[in-house]
This record gives sequence, structure tokens and C-alpha cells, in this order.
Amino acid sequence: MTSGPRCNTLGAMRAEPTFDRAALETVLSASSDPQNPDVDTIYRIVRDTLRIAVVGLSRDPSKPARRIPSYLAAKGADIFPVNPFAERILGRPARDRLGDVTEEVDMVLVFRPSDQAGAVVLEAMEREERPYIWLQEGIRADAEAAAAREAGLLVVQDLCIYSVHRAFGDTFRRARDRDPGTADIPR
Repeated sequence: MTSGPRCNTLGAMRAEPTFDRAALETVLSASSDPQNPDVDTIYRIVRDTLRIAVVGLSRDPSKPARRIPSYLAAKGADIFPVNPFAERILGRPARDRLGDVTEEVDMVLVFRPSDQAGAVVLEAMEREERPYIWLQEGIRADAEAAAAREAGLLVVQDLCIYSVHRAFGDTFRRARDRDPGTADIPR
């Protein structure tokens, strides 16, 4: 693990964001969680994220739980699959559970049913690097999300990261390299 500020710490904005605010607000309005971060914070989360542990990454290429992580990988994200029923997904070894991901991650992206997502949120809260926690569209774990937020973590629920990323119209790495506001955020 690296020393210094944790992954779940947002730096002060130093440059005006370069995204279509109206498009992103439309995407964010689709979420049923009024406690989700605001537009500027969502922008920072996505722009600050390169390494993603995907809990529930599917072996089935036709499912959103496979298509969306594949899209994120194609756009520059480093994906760590978590699926106890797979050996490899997206060319990477699959881990049985989040705790088996020994690499530092910026985000834990959850593709598990709501009744199972809470346990993942609690496990993500225990990670030393304090990753962002993102529950994909249709997934909520209100009590656990509230506990994580109370502990100072940024949690997004019931929101499609693909739709959010498309509203930005850029890749993770190029966007982070181009945005002077994120250049000094340690990872």
C-alpha cells in the first residue's frame, strides 16, 4: 500500500470541469438515492478512478455485469474481477471475494443483488485505501451505505457508471492526464 492521502479523498478543484453538466445531471437524476454525491463530486470520483475491483463481474458476455466492466477496461480502467465461480475474466484472475484483492483499488463497483450488496459495502469499508463504493443501477444497501458515508467514504447507489462515464465522453487515463485538477492527487 502507498502512504499519503487515501483514495477516497477528493482534492480541491483547480480547473473548471470540461463535461456536459446538463447531460450528467440527467443521468444522475435517474438514481433513487437522494444521498448520492453531487455532480462535481461524481465527476471527481470518475476522473480519480483507475483501478476498479468489480464484485459480481459476470462470465456471461451478454450481461451488463460483464459488458460495463469490459467497456471501462477498454476506456483505460484496470479491472480486478471478483467472482467465486470463475477462474479468469477479461484476461485477469478472478478472486473469490473482495478481501482476496490484494492490489490497491480506487473503487469497488458492485454488481450483486441489493440483498447481497450490503455485505460487499461492509467489506469495502475495511479496505485500508478507503475506495469509492459504487452500487450499479438498481442496487441499494441503504443501511450499509449510510454507515460507510458516516465513516467518511463516498458511496454511490443505484446509478449506472457506464451512463455517467458516457456523459463525460472521455477515457479514464486521458481524462485524468488532461485534467490539471487531478494531477496532484496521489494514488
